[in-house]
Amino acid sequence: MTISGQQSPPDLALTDVAIEIKQLDPQGVKWAAVFRRTYDMIYNGQETGRYRWDQLMKTEKTHFGTLFEINAQRIFEFDGGDKTDFTIAGHEVDAKWSQTQGGWMLPPEVFNELALVAHANDQKSTWSLGLIRITEDVRREATNRDKKSQLNAIGRNSVQWLWHEAPLRPNVLLQLSPESVERIFHSKFGTQRTHQLFREAEGRIVHRNIVATVSRQLDHQKRVRYNGGSRSALAPEGYLILSGLYHRTLASDLNVQIPNRDEYISVKVVPSENHTGPFIAGQRWRRARPGEPISQPAPPISEPRREV
Repeated sequence: MTISGQQSPPDLALTDVAIEIKQLDPQGVKWAAVFRRTYDMIYNGQETGRYRWDQLMKTEKTHFGTLFEINAQRIFEFDGGDKTDFTIAGHEVDAKWSQTQGGWMLPPEVFNELALVAHANDQKSTWSLGLIRITEDVRREATNRDKKSQLNAIGRNSVQWLWHEAPLRPNVLLQLSPESVERIFHSKFGTQRTHQLFREAEGRIVHRNIVATVSRQLDHQKRVRYNGGSRSALAPEGYLILSGLYHRTLASDLNVQIPNRDEYISVKVVPSENHTGPFIAGQRWRRARPGEPISQPAPPISEPRREV
């Protein structure tokens, strides 16, 4: 931006805030968790069975920004601002969320202040977080009846992105085909829906919140375990269901994605003919190829009493 044809002086406060945010979370892991947690909270899948943005009511979509601010404050423990949401590195910063990039609504109290602008796309599994000072030359002159404005083209191009389209922990129900999702939700029984989830999502990461969304039962993790859960039900079909809490090494040995502590991954396995692969229950195993027939049930794996 320029002033009377001259380059604007650097915004030292914006630089301070950017440095502080990066120091608190160099890889963006905590911010990614804020976005994922906020989506999961607003879907409330265990109670509602919802997992997509377009399933939400208008008032719930509006509430997303508030939940985002609350979750960010819980993780980073930012102080509150006098006029804005946060104080970061000693400077006032207002948090602004929009489901569409560039769609942030800017009330009069944020004019001339720093804004932490956020955007995510659960379908694409991406999130973005940036900083901008809301001056007259970066916002539209027109306002709505609440006197809120938006960034103009200059403003949208002036956002200093701290992370742009960074990876968001995937929502597996949005990655699967509509036909697969329909098969998952076809049964009226939560246990059967959970079994079908792990069939359809073979080789994909499944977060425990997705299990809760599909099962719609209080003890949803019990639906995964042996003794009536998906592990025992799907073993005859060749499926192992690995927990990120206890089976990360086994996932690596089977050459599949390694789940985090609160995630699962189902893998269809067959005996290894060339004596490679992990040694389980007295023999070697490998991941089954697509369409490969299952000659024997998947072997039992360790299952501590408390999982994920």
